[in-house]
Amino acid sequence: MLFSQISKKSLSQLLKKRPPTSQIKQIHAQIITQSLSSSHLCLIDSLIHCYLHTRNLNTARALFNGYPLPSPPTLLWNLMIRACSKLQDLLEPIYLLRRMLNLENQVGVVPDDYTFNFVITSSTRQNSIVYGEVLHGMVIKYGWFENLCVANSLINMYGVFGKVDDAYAVFDKMSDRDVFSWTGLVSAYAKNGEMCRAGEIFVEMPVKNEVSWAVMISGFVGCGKYVEALSFFHEMTAQMRPNEAVLVCSLSACAHLGSLSQGNWIHGYIDRKGIVETSNVKTALIDMYAKCGKIDCAYGLFNNIPRPDVHNFTSLISGLSIHGLGDHVIQVFRRMLAEKLKPNGITVLGVLNGCSHSGLVHHGSSVFYNMEDLWGITPKIEHYGCYIDLLGRAGYLAKAFGVAKSMPVNPDVAVWRALLSACRIHRSSDFGERVINHLEQLDPGCYDGGKVLLSNLYASLGKWDKVAQIRNVMGSRKNQSDIGCSWIEINGVFHEFRVADVLHPQIVEIQNKLAEIIQRIGLVGYSADAAHVSFDISEEDKAQAVSWHGEKLAVAFGLMNTLPRTSLRIVKNLRTCDDCHLALKAISKVYDREIIVRDRCRFHTFNQGYCSCNEYW
Repeated sequence: MLFSQISKKSLSQLLKKRPPTSQIKQIHAQIITQSLSSSHLCLIDSLIHCYLHTRNLNTARALFNGYPLPSPPTLLWNLMIRACSKLQDLLEPIYLLRRMLNLENQVGVVPDDYTFNFVITSSTRQNSIVYGEVLHGMVIKYGWFENLCVANSLINMYGVFGKVDDAYAVFDKMSDRDVFSWTGLVSAYAKNGEMCRAGEIFVEMPVKNEVSWAVMISGFVGCGKYVEALSFFHEMTAQMRPNEAVLVCSLSACAHLGSLSQGNWIHGYIDRKGIVETSNVKTALIDMYAKCGKIDCAYGLFNNIPRPDVHNFTSLISGLSIHGLGDHVIQVFRRMLAEKLKPNGITVLGVLNGCSHSGLVHHGSSVFYNMEDLWGITPKIEHYGCYIDLLGRAGYLAKAFGVAKSMPVNPDVAVWRALLSACRIHRSSDFGERVINHLEQLDPGCYDGGKVLLSNLYASLGKWDKVAQIRNVMGSRKNQSDIGCSWIEINGVFHEFRVADVLHPQIVEIQNKLAEIIQRIGLVGYSADAAHVSFDISEEDKAQAVSWHGEKLAVAFGLMNTLPRTSLRIVKNLRTCDDCHLALKAISKVYDREIIVRDRCRFHTFNQGYCSCNEYW
C-alpha cells in the first residue's frame, strides 16, 4: 500500500483497524514525512497503541519516551504499564508509576484505578511480595484504598503470595464488596490449601458466579480432595451451567480417582446440554478415559476430532504410555509430526514414558537425544529422569548411572529413586549401594523411600544383615507416602483399603472372602511370592504378610459387591508388588473377571490369567 497521498484523517482511520506490523511502520513513516507527530498527538497515541497490540514494546517505548510535552495522557501511561507487565521487565511498571506520580503535581497527569490495578497485577509476577506491600502503601497514601477494583487487586495479590491474613485484612476493611471481592478471598484460602476456610467463606457469599464455583472445585483438585471436587461440581450443575474451567477440573478429578462412572456422567452432561467441546475439554476427556482404564474410548474420542492440536495429541500419547502401549505411542507421535505439529516438553515426556514401559530403548534414545535439535526442547530434569528409568528398566544400569552423573543439573530424589528401582528389578545391590550414597547427600528427610527400596533389594537377595542395618538407621520413622493404599468404586462410593486393614465396616466378611480367594487360586498354581518381604521370618509368615495387601482386599470387596463378569477397577498409590501381580492374574482366570489396576506408574489389565504389561513394568 502507498501512503504518499493519504491525509491525516485517513491515517487515523487505518490505525484504528489495527493493521499488521509492516503497515504500521509504513504509516509511522508517513506521519514523520508529513511532520504530523507534534501537531496531531492522536496519531502518536494510536501508533503507540498499535505497536503494543503487535507486541512491539521497544518501538512503543521509544515513542512514549519521546512524547511531546507536557506528558502522555493517563490512558497511555496505563497501556504502557499493562504492556510492560505482560511482555517484558516486571520492574518497569513500578518505575513508570513512580515517574507518573512525580509528574502529577507538575503537569497534571493523574493515576486512576486502572493504573494501580495494572501495577498491582504486575507485582504478582515477582518472586517477592515486597513490591506488592510497597504498592499497598501507595494505594493508601494516594487515597485509592476505597476503590473497589483496587482493593480486589490487593486481595488477589496477597492470595498469590499465600498471605491469607493480609488478604482478609483488606477484605475486612472494604466498605463495599462485590462477587469478585468474595471470590478473590475464597481463591486466596484455596491457593493456600485452606479449603475448610475457603468453604466457610464460599457459603457466606451473597452471590456466587461460575468463577466462584471454579475456584472451589479447582482448589479441591489442587489439594487432592477429588471426591469433594466432584460433590461441588454436582451441586453447581443444579444451579448453573459450568464453564470450561469447571468441566476440565471435574474431569481431572475423575481421572485422578479413576472414576469411570463419574467421568461418563460428565461426558453425558456435556452432550445433553449441548456444551461445545473446546480443545481443553476434549483434552480433559481423553485424559479421563485413559486414566480410568478405557484407552479404547480415549482413542475413539481422539479419532473423532477433525484437526487435533498438540494438546489433544499429548493427552493421548500420555494415556497410551501409562497403559504400556509403547508401539502405539510411537505411531501417534509420528502422525503428530507428519501433521506438522511441534511437540512440547510434556509430549516428549509422554513418549519417553511410553518407551520406558515397553522397553523401546532405541526409539526412546532417539527422541531424547534429538529433542533439542529437532524441536527446540531443552531436556529438563523430568526428561532425564524418564530416560534414566527407560535405561534402568531395560537393564542398562551402567549407562543409566552414567547419564545421571553427567546431567547438566543435579539429579533430584526422583531420578535416583528411579535408578534404585531398576537396581531392585535387576537385583544389583552394587549399583543400589552407589545410588543410595547419592540419595544420602540430599535432604536426609527425602531418602527414606530410597532406603525402603534398598531394603527390599537386600531382602530379595536374602541379605538379612543388610536389611537389619537399614531398618536400624531408619529407626521408627515412617514416611506416610510409603503406606500403600488401594481404592475401588462401588455404586458411586469409594472404598479405601490399606495393608492388613481392619477399619472397613465389612472387614470380617472381606477377610473371609479373601481367604476363600487365596484357597481357590492356589488350586490353579498360585503360590505367594514373598521375596521382597523385608523381614527375616518364616515362609508361611511371609505368605500371610503379602496376603493382606490393600490391593487384594479391594479385589475381594469388589467380588463381593458386583455382579459376575463385571470389571473391577482399582487405583493404588504405590507400584503393584510382584505377589499381587501374580495373584490378580490367577483371580482374573478363576473368577472370569477383568481386573484393571492403575498403580503409581502405569495400568495393568488382568484378563484370563494374563496381564497387559507382558511382565514388563
